[in-house]
Amino acid sequence: MQFSVTTSTLDKPRVGIRAAGIAHKRKPAAGASALDAARDGEIAALLKAGEMDGEAGSRLLLPGGGSPGNQGKGSALLIGLGAKKDFDARAARKAAQALAAALVERPATSAAIAVADFQPRGKDIAWVVHTLVAAISDAAYRFTPFKGKEKTTPVKLDKIQLCVERKDAEAAKKACTEAAAIATGVNRAKDLGNTPPNVCYPESLADTAREMAKQHKKLKATVLDEKDLEKLGAGAILAVGKGSERPPRLIAMEYSGGKKGDAPVVLVGKGITFDTGGISLKPGAEMDEMKYDMCGAASVFGVIEACCELGLPINVVGVVTSAENMPDGRATRPGDIVTTLSGQTVEILNTDAEGRLVLADALTWVERYKPKAVIDIATLTGACIVALGHQGAAILGNNERLAKSLLAAGEETGDRGWQLPLWPEYQEQLKSNFADMANIGGRPAGTITAACFLSRYTEDYTWAHVDIAGVAWKSGKEKGATGRPVPMLMRYLLDQA
Repeated sequence: MQFSVTTSTLDKPRVGIRAAGIAHKRKPAAGASALDAARDGEIAALLKAGEMDGEAGSRLLLPGGGSPGNQGKGSALLIGLGAKKDFDARAARKAAQALAAALVERPATSAAIAVADFQPRGKDIAWVVHTLVAAISDAAYRFTPFKGKEKTTPVKLDKIQLCVERKDAEAAKKACTEAAAIATGVNRAKDLGNTPPNVCYPESLADTAREMAKQHKKLKATVLDEKDLEKLGAGAILAVGKGSERPPRLIAMEYSGGKKGDAPVVLVGKGITFDTGGISLKPGAEMDEMKYDMCGAASVFGVIEACCELGLPINVVGVVTSAENMPDGRATRPGDIVTTLSGQTVEILNTDAEGRLVLADALTWVERYKPKAVIDIATLTGACIVALGHQGAAILGNNERLAKSLLAAGEETGDRGWQLPLWPEYQEQLKSNFADMANIGGRPAGTITAACFLSRYTEDYTWAHVDIAGVAWKSGKEKGATGRPVPMLMRYLLDQA
């Protein structure tokens, strides 16, 4: 899908659909007014007749027509914006989603959008461009590689022109380039998350990293196999992968967009390509969704893809620590004690708390990069869903400035997070009689104690933990990966750049 910016008014582009906004009480926005003039007052007449009131999320499609000079210039799509006084960022996102849904269900291959019609109070044109591109890309996404006889109706929309005023053109073009790259990264993360676990496993993720490195000159991929991990002493990663026929991998993707020697931002993604719970076996219901336990890793791939597409002028390292957590005669048992790469020992009380184990070794390994900051991303705890539902990710860490930057990035993109405390008192729950720590801290504050566990491996650098258990995928009839938190992370990196 191609997005471009034009300074032409909405009535000029020869496209299949031209989209504009109508505020509550039948008040056309600027783009709709220009369209109305081109269609000889047809829109005003329909509004007067009560065909549309401008209620938030409503829509009206008018077939091609208008004055003789505009014949064949496509249909007009009107989107209800709601009351002007209520048109804030949240309402603008909803309007963008309604617009996107209407566009992708039509047979038209091209569209033009009056961008300013969808601009809420307090937001600039760049924000609107980002919002529209993200909404349309999300609505157009389809995952079809494994469809056989049952074919999915393809989305025909291919080219979208974003109509802006001349004074906004430069900012809009910059935002369009950024937003398109982020959308590419989000789709990469969705594709990896949705791929079935018999096709997506640790070595296949390693192959993906290698292929990406071949495609992008600024990207270098390094893969550590099980022999490398044994030599390294990464006992926690190896412990998780022991029960699977598919051995674990530690994957590093080094994107060199900044100056040589500049400290990189390091992203660490949990890549459990399937999680049965191990010996602490999960219930069978909805276990198929445990293919999504690698969505933290998928988001790292997505961010690196977006950085490469955009040519982001900073250094970023994406590290994926990947394993399958399976029950087997060789699998790690509850009560086993393992030695992590840091030298600290862990009593494994529950083999279904495996994500923090693979992350522990990776968080120790990344010290070699002397990072500016480290952010780990993981579908780590069901407790996160209990606390925050499916609305936001949990953010914790050892640096308030980093946490606040991620929260701000989430608010800006709608990919929101909420900060939880990391008070020292919670560490008490991880005490073990036989090892340096246990891998679980009981039911209370499960998301926090998981982060407390990780914090023991991050004392030497600035670190934040993003628990995406509630936002990484959707269940039910809309089941599928969301690509979150790629938008949040990319907004953070753009702010750093």
